[in-house]
Amino acid sequence: MSNPLQLSIVNFNKGAYIIVEGKQKADYFFIIRSGKVRISKEAEVVEEEGGNLLGPGDFFGVVSTMSSHSHVETAQAMTDVSLIAVHRDQYGLLIEKNNPVAMKIIEQFSRRMRYLDEALARLTNKEVREGDPNLLFEVAEYYAKQNQYNLAYYAYYHYVKLYPTGEHMRKAMERMAKIQPYAKPVFLDGSDTTFNRVYPKNTMVFAESMPGKELYIIQRGSVKISKLVGGTEVLLAVLKSGDIFGEMSLIENKPRSASAIAYEDSSLLAVNKDNFARMVTAQPQIISRLTQLLAERIWFIYKQLANTSLTDPVGRMFDALLMQLEKARVPIYPGAPYTFDIGPKELINMVGLPMAEGNTALRQLLQNTRIKAVDNKIQTSDVEEIMKQASYYRKMQRIEKARRVQRRY
Repeated sequence: MSNPLQLSIVNFNKGAYIIVEGKQKADYFFIIRSGKVRISKEAEVVEEEGGNLLGPGDFFGVVSTMSSHSHVETAQAMTDVSLIAVHRDQYGLLIEKNNPVAMKIIEQFSRRMRYLDEALARLTNKEVREGDPNLLFEVAEYYAKQNQYNLAYYAYYHYVKLYPTGEHMRKAMERMAKIQPYAKPVFLDGSDTTFNRVYPKNTMVFAESMPGKELYIIQRGSVKISKLVGGTEVLLAVLKSGDIFGEMSLIENKPRSASAIAYEDSSLLAVNKDNFARMVTAQPQIISRLTQLLAERIWFIYKQLANTSLTDPVGRMFDALLMQLEKARVPIYPGAPYTFDIGPKELINMVGLPMAEGNTALRQLLQNTRIKAVDNKIQTSDVEEIMKQASYYRKMQRIEKARRVQRRY
């Protein structure tokens, strides 16, 4: 017999704080029954899409609750409010009993991710090139120059298929003919009937800017998610067994925002729109997992947006390293060593600094004896030092901001 869904009703008076940014324990999210709630953040870099004032039917606190991270926002009652409180452990049952709520959360998450991604790209001086036909050709050219012919052929093939009158059509055809003997791409056109797919190491699942009609669940192996930024491949994530990717294109019918490449031999389950709709009803645990993954990604983007508000480049680097520790849920205590998944170049790209300025800041960062770059990976001999330095730079910024306000008056 399944456990009953237990949702509680909670009421707050006008002016009350419901959740507070930075508070560690986020066990509940809330659906508004009546009244108005204002959402705010300490570093209000971009306003929420649709505004920061929420009303009946809206929900908040989902990102932190479903990602099991600290709160990324403060919620205050603007009127007397009545809320439905949903515990993290009850989310699977909520999906079973109320599919539309689950779909509303996933669709809102997907929209919010794309909106925040674009805001982050603008703030870190990265181009937003959604729908640019030349981007797919540039992806192909990049991998051809790296002698990664499986990836190059895949991107050329889709450029030719999608843009038969494109300005680089002839060049793409010539390049394809040249590298074809050395290329072994798989599932060039996907398949509407083969849902279980095997991708050998260094083959492409999809390329950025392509249209997408499927999401993928990794059953075995790992997949790297990357994109071209300023003519360089930037690693965004390495996903492992049980992870889900490609959901934004499926849910929103938008082009792929990054490329997905088999990092090792991998088995994937491809899910199209029809199967996804059935899955919401039949397999709530997968939808719950998807919500957790989306929440994790949004939480990380909020942290990156807050990072852009730091004016000191070294402070931004320490803050970015602290984000990586929080993301990996690394316990922070004195003298604990840690090797990051990123190297110096990725760190500079991550904080959106021009390479010259980034290298200067990096040299300053590495003057700290507890931080080193070894084998193109950043290492620390003391994770607590990262937290202390990040806190110090944030505190200095708050003090400087307060001084500026005082000088104004």
